Amino acid sequence: KMLRRVLCTVLFVGALPSLAEASQGHISVVLLGATGDLAKKYLWQGLFQLYMDQVSSGHSFTFHGAALTALEPGQRLMFDVLKKLACPPDESPDRCAVLKDQFLKLSQYHQLKTAENYTVLNREIETLLRQEGLKEAGRIFYFSVPPFAYTEIARHINSSCRPPPGAWLRVVLEKPFGHDLASAQQLAAELTSFFREEEMYRVDHYLGKQAVAHILPFRDQNRQFLDPIWNRHHVERVEIVLKETVDAKGRTSFYEQYGVIRDVLQNHLTEALMFLTMELPANVTRAEEVLQSKLQAFQSLRGLEKNSAVLGQYQAYASQVQEELQKAQDYISTTPTFAGVLVHSDSLRWEGVPFLLTSGKALDERVGYVRVLFKNRAYCTQRETLRDAGHSQCKAKQIIFYIGHGTLNTPAVLVSRNLFRPVMPEGSWREAVGQSDLHIFGQPLSDYYVYSPVKERDAYSVLISNIYHGRKDFFITTENLLASWGFWTPLLDSISHQPPRLYPGGAENQHLLDFEMVSGEVAFILAEPVELLNPNKLMPSDYRTIQSKFRQRPLVSAWSEDLISQLASDIEQTASRTVARSGQFHLALSGGSSPVVLFQRLARHHYAFPWKHTHIWLVDERCVPLTDTESNFFSLHSHLLQSVRVPYFNVHPMPVHLNQRLCVEEDRGTELYAKEIMALVANASFDLVLLGVGTDGHTASLFPHSENGLEGAQTVVLTESPVRPHQRMSLSLPLINKARQVFVLVLGRGKHDITALLSRVGHEPRKWPVSGVNPSSGQLVWYVDYEALLG
Repeated sequence: KMLRRVLCTVLFVGALPSLAEASQGHISVVLLGATGDLAKKYLWQGLFQLYMDQVSSGHSFTFHGAALTALEPGQRLMFDVLKKLACPPDESPDRCAVLKDQFLKLSQYHQLKTAENYTVLNREIETLLRQEGLKEAGRIFYFSVPPFAYTEIARHINSSCRPPPGAWLRVVLEKPFGHDLASAQQLAAELTSFFREEEMYRVDHYLGKQAVAHILPFRDQNRQFLDPIWNRHHVERVEIVLKETVDAKGRTSFYEQYGVIRDVLQNHLTEALMFLTMELPANVTRAEEVLQSKLQAFQSLRGLEKNSAVLGQYQAYASQVQEELQKAQDYISTTPTFAGVLVHSDSLRWEGVPFLLTSGKALDERVGYVRVLFKNRAYCTQRETLRDAGHSQCKAKQIIFYIGHGTLNTPAVLVSRNLFRPVMPEGSWREAVGQSDLHIFGQPLSDYYVYSPVKERDAYSVLISNIYHGRKDFFITTENLLASWGFWTPLLDSISHQPPRLYPGGAENQHLLDFEMVSGEVAFILAEPVELLNPNKLMPSDYRTIQSKFRQRPLVSAWSEDLISQLASDIEQTASRTVARSGQFHLALSGGSSPVVLFQRLARHHYAFPWKHTHIWLVDERCVPLTDTESNFFSLHSHLLQSVRVPYFNVHPMPVHLNQRLCVEEDRGTELYAKEIMALVANASFDLVLLGVGTDGHTASLFPHSENGLEGAQTVVLTESPVRPHQRMSLSLPLINKARQVFVLVLGRGKHDITALLSRVGHEPRKWPVSGVNPSSGQLVWYVDYEALLG
């Protein structure tokens, strides 16, 4: 019997203590894509390492390589790879030779193309186990194939290749797991129709990098030192960096679809970010607790905006795309090959601490690291030469998880000597003794406690071992995946047409990609000459005139970013003038998506705004609890109020939730709000009302053909929206028209049709409520961006 002969041979060289231990059960490993690049470079070596590590564990193994290639050529290709497998240096040559020989004998190739092929594979595994008299422990299916093939393979495995009851199934999936939130949700839904969550192991190979994998254990083992300082009061900034010297040549078909953010930041760097920011569970070895803490850390991340990122593209990329993808000479790619992104967490622990995630191709060095830089409040009176340099409190204090390559060319954990001597597991990490003259971040290596792995292991070997042991915390769950895409997709959408900065590549980049943090945003430090990506396309500046009037009222028009900046400045000027004149400023703000960027701009750039003397009112509200994410007040609070100092009693949410019910007329919420306005706002005339426009011409929550609010004496009304949530509360048109100033904000190409229509129609509020905005003794100004104005 083949399998028993293999076990006896291994026993002969001392790899197994006894044959009895081989009866714990049999594991079949099926590697799909067995002749592909990833399998050749990493996966077969990782599986061989698993076999070497676990051959005496009591489990028996068979390894099934599978691909679409026909049997004979596929077999030849696969065994060419297997013959080149290597043992680690500390393995004895005799044992290595035997184990490699047995691994080859336990490996076989299959063509897996049709449903019948999977049925045959299942029958072969069952026959082998029956002949050997072995019980099945489980099956591992490793998908080293493109994601478009996942669903069909999953269907075949589920229908005809599952192990019997009592044995486990582990399905290993390689990224990319989608292109954005919607595609990730679709792929996840397809896979969950075939596999249970506990059966799926999504690989992010960075979680197998020894320095990254040690972040949580390091935090856990050094709680006594880190608990007081691992927070916003002591951490100045965190850098999570992966730099590459290679470019995307030969991979442009993939890269043009994904770019650096999807390829590196959304997964590798985000996972490292989670390990740093998550609250430590009581037991870091319990996968469920770790995964739950990661999800909570995701929920604390502040949303990304366009100005949260700087983007670059190496100059040769465009010609490589044109050549490899047969694109025309005038084809322009806006795919970033470099990105620097500023991330903030709004958790109590990390609020205000900048996390910089940076990655790029064609840079000056290949290196990866996670660097936690601590604030330094020390002042040292004696000059440096008279002090113990290594323990000087005036030197930088930092913890570095060095992922690899670069100056050290090995994974390492470095802790500044003026911080603390860390606790490290002796069996797996050792302190580097002979300190060299190397420098890390401007400091000699002797300024750090430096630890490196006792045994350096490839990331895939680590992950394959974790698959064998069922360690789910080293993999990406569906919830984790969707949370990550939910975080990154809004940024990806906002920059999809943004031209990246061109850079020459390598050392020639000089300072071109240096960027700085300013008011919660990032920007390149060096200015770049402005060049049009497509000189044949008309830009707004190419038009001879853009009318300065809209509907016979003043019009301000610009690109959306500049328009928001101008609007925020105009609101601040209005507020300052009003407070100087009357001592207070009454501002009524609309809900919806358009004002969000304005709220963020006001919160982060307008520190002279007289918030202390400002009253904030709502123009309209959805009939949901104020803590509901669909609530206009919730959005206002999240993006503005929690970041500025408005006195609590100056904030006036609409009373939509009274007596534990929503917008019931008998509760007289509209009357309450109207009385509050009359009591506090002189003549019920707001100093400034900010409105938006819907694609149907509605404004506030006044909709076409509305029964309430377009005319009459009522100042606050209940209305019905054609979309959910249907019930709304709104200021009436007559009240809005009593304001001293009304600003109407219109953003985006989706508003072009209604903007064009409004430029032609007259005063018809029943058809288009916004056409009825006409302050009786105040000023109306339209703020319309170029996309809404020009399409």
